Amino acid sequence: MGSAKYRRVVLKLSGEALAGEGGFGIDIPTVQRIASEIETAYRLGVEMAVIVGGGNIWRGIEAIEAGMERSTADYMGMLATVLNALALQDSLEKLGVPTRVQTAIEMRAVAEPYIRRRAIRHLEKKRIVIFAAGTGNPFFSTDTAAALRAAEMDAEVLLKATKVDGVYDSDPVTNPSAELLTNVTYLDVLNRGLKVMDTTATSLCMDNGIPIIVFNMRVPGNIVRTVMGEKTGTIVRRD
Repeated sequence: MGSAKYRRVVLKLSGEALAGEGGFGIDIPTVQRIASEIETAYRLGVEMAVIVGGGNIWRGIEAIEAGMERSTADYMGMLATVLNALALQDSLEKLGVPTRVQTAIEMRAVAEPYIRRRAIRHLEKKRIVIFAAGTGNPFFSTDTAAALRAAEMDAEVLLKATKVDGVYDSDPVTNPSAELLTNVTYLDVLNRGLKVMDTTATSLCMDNGIPIIVFNMRVPGNIVRTVMGEKTGTIVRRD
């Protein structure tokens, strides 16, 4: 099959990626398919950490618009990510992949608390680490958590799995003529408002020199192709 281009990566999965075609909840066959792809990449020798969102279970923005206090909505979203992390852990371990879940909000009965040095040690021991509960703070997205953990783990690249083929110059859903951009800079993303990650996450990656690769999770084998260095979507970097 070849070898991995990267030694250590952080993979960001949206919660919606775990919902399958239903769009809500956890679709076990979908989680199993994603786990199988992660397992294949893991077998190439890459050290991998995964961060999951919670949008398949809880959409905080909708609750906020309906009148819920922002911090409460965000904390509920963090708890949703823990459910997704445990589901992914279960599927990975059924494939024989040693996995640890670490949460930014302590809940020792189901997962380890996030401790940076322990997480790095897990990676060095060839365990996949799944980070849940975002940063543990309201007002920060799981994209920002992914960028933060990538910096803390000294990851070589942040992989963002999405439902589209990469970054476009406009919304491809509303604009059929939208152009796929294969290479953009952090400043392009910030100045043009391109839909990659929120500005805090993008700035974190820029400040720490962490490339972001945005690719389509729905294309089978894309995780493996990406860690092997094949072009699968859009790369965001300094130049």
